[in-house]
Order: sequence, then structure tokens, then C-alpha cells
Amino acid sequence: MKINRDIYLDRLIERKNNGLVKIVTGIRRCGKSYLLNEIFSEHLLKDGVSQDHIIKISTEGIANKKFLDPEYTYQYIHGLMNDDDTYYIIIDEVQMMRDFTDVLSGLMILKNADVYVTGSNSKFLSSDIATEFRGRGDVIEMHPLRFKEFLTAYDDRDEAWDDYINYGGMPLVLNYKTAASKQEYLTGLFQSTLARDVIDRNNLRNEENFDELLNVLASGIGALTNPTKLENTFSSVKHTSFPHATIDKYINCLEEAFIVSKAERYDVKGKRYIGSPYKVYFEDVGLRNARLNFRQTEENHIMENIIYNELRARGYRSDVGVVEFFQKDENGKTIRVDYEVDFVVNRGNERCYIQSAFEIPDEHKMKQEKKSLSKINDSFKKVIIQKGYMKPRADEDGIVRMGVINFLLDDEVI
Repeated sequence: MKINRDIYLDRLIERKNNGLVKIVTGIRRCGKSYLLNEIFSEHLLKDGVSQDHIIKISTEGIANKKFLDPEYTYQYIHGLMNDDDTYYIIIDEVQMMRDFTDVLSGLMILKNADVYVTGSNSKFLSSDIATEFRGRGDVIEMHPLRFKEFLTAYDDRDEAWDDYINYGGMPLVLNYKTAASKQEYLTGLFQSTLARDVIDRNNLRNEENFDELLNVLASGIGALTNPTKLENTFSSVKHTSFPHATIDKYINCLEEAFIVSKAERYDVKGKRYIGSPYKVYFEDVGLRNARLNFRQTEENHIMENIIYNELRARGYRSDVGVVEFFQKDENGKTIRVDYEVDFVVNRGNERCYIQSAFEIPDEHKMKQEKKSLSKINDSFKKVIIQKGYMKPRADEDGIVRMGVINFLLDDEVI
């Protein structure tokens, strides 16, 4: 089954022959290799590039062990470049190669080499790439299937949504037909591949606390937290010592592996980041559900996580908004009240404020959801997203309501 990943293909096409190493990164098994080796390669062939000018290398598997040697890999690639036409070089899971920056630096010297690599851990980007390349790497972050992509495998939109909120968007989920097989795949992927990679790569010593931390984070998506708060939870509820510094390290390791992402708090009126606490969302809701053995699948929290993931896939930065407001209490004393906006969304000079409301059964609930948005005194778009399908409509205050399906299927709706 072929699922088009047009949003990422367009980003690759835009960056062709720009003199930089194109780095496609993201959580393991989200489709990075397929994007480069199949979708992008097909584009190149249709664009007139000959097959022998597309050089593909994988570092995974025993058959490709030789490509872990940087000198061998460089000589192999150089030996296939027999003329002055452009060669498109694709290296999969480049971080597994020893001294891979030496290979990439050598290829960048060649005027007719256009280089593309994939990597499943952001640490090598922030350290090796940033240090060695000094701005010569161009990062494209890839995510699991968006609902818009996921839906193309279904005839019924409601069935697709039900599967998506339960099993998420890891591409191989679509190969499994029963609930049991989907759950088994996701549980195995999380535990034997993703979590194991984090533990082994970072030499984490306390696996029991690491596992429990994953459960706590999965249970609390969309809730404000920080390492100190989590330390207190482990102490009072779990009756175990788990220092906040270690918790912070473990969360950073999960971020580097693209398993979770942090949404920082942003003071809308003060125009500054507040710091701790923050919210933690999972890169894929199916993996999050698998972590909890599919026991806590509340649609409201999952919908908020899906909205956050969609915004990131579209290239927005999404923060948790805090709107400061002063009012009189019952004794006439002026007090400060902080209202929360689920997402303060930025991309370039674009900005939007979004509330994930799920259900709005009556006027009282509507006033609750609008309260924080109404306290923001600027002209940027303000949106309330609720469950189901509802075409965008603005009220007398200029606040737009829409269904989550409409939001997910229209890239330009905000």
C-alpha cells in the first residue's frame, strides 16, 4: 500500500541541489527510508535523472555492515560517480556509521554530489552536525502519518478516525487488519525497538524507573508537569527515589529519540517564555496508547495530542499560552489570574491561538473555552477546535470554531 507523503516530498524538492546535506530525521519507523528510497527516488526518475545517478546506501543489517566503515563508504560512492552530471546520494540511518561527518564532508566537496541522509536520533544533529557542518546541514523533520495521509487507506472517514485515535499513524499499522495484531505490533515496536534504543544509546541504568516514567508521561498528556513535580510523584505515590535531574535527563533522551515532544509555556502579553512547567505530548498516539496497554484512550486528550502533532508536521512551533489578567476578588482586592491557551502557534510571521475543546454542549462551556482567547488583545486568528466535522465559522467576537476533521484535512484552514 502506497501512502503519498507530499508535504515532505515538496520540502525535499524545494531543497534539491542547494549545496547542503539534506537530513531527514524523525522517530524510527515513521517512513524516512521509504520517503527517500521510494517516493523521492521516483520523483527523480520522473524528472529525468537516470537510475545510475541515484546512489542508495543503507547502514542497517549484516549485509550492509561494510558501510559502517567511513573510508570504504566514501570510496564506494566515489567509484560510482563516472561523469560530471549530478549524483543523488541517499544514505539511510547515517548515524550508525563511524565518523559519518567525515564522509559527508568529503561528499560535499564534490560539485556534482547532492546528499540526502536519514537519522533516528536528534542528538547527532545537535552535536555532530551542528559542530562539524556549521550550518551546512538542512534538516527536514518527518512525523508518523498525518490523518490526511492515513485517511487515504480507508473508504470510511469515521472508521479511519476511530482507528487513528486508537492506533495512531505509524505506517506499518496499516498492514495489520485486526485490533489484536495492531496492538501487538505497536506494543512490540515501543518496547523492543524504541524504548530499548533509548536505554542502550544513553546507557540508562534504572530501567524500572524509566519504564514507570514512560507510563506517567503517557497518562498525563496535555497536563502541565516538570521534573520536580514528577520527582514528588515518584516519592509520594511510587515510594521510590527518582531525582529530578535524572528525570530531566530521561525526558531529554526521549525527546532526542523523537518519542515525546515538549510544549513550553509562553506569556502571550509579556511575549516571553516562562520555562517550567511544560506539557509533554507523544509523537504518535498509537504508541502512547500501547504504552498504557490501550487502557486510557480518552478521546479528548488524544485529540489534543493529535492537533499538536499536526501543527508540528505543518511546520509550526506550538507553545502553551498563558494570558495574564487582573480582576477584583470578592473583597475588592486586585488579583492576578492566569488563563491558559492550549496552543500559541507560530510559523514565520504567522500566528494563531488555538483551543482544543472537544465538546461544547452549552453556552456555559462555550464561555469557558472563549475566556482565555477573549483576553488576548491582538488581531491574530483565534480558533476553537472541537470533535467531529464542522465547517469553520466565526462568531460575533471573531473567534472561529471548526471540527477537528476539518482542521486535519485542510492545511490552510488556520
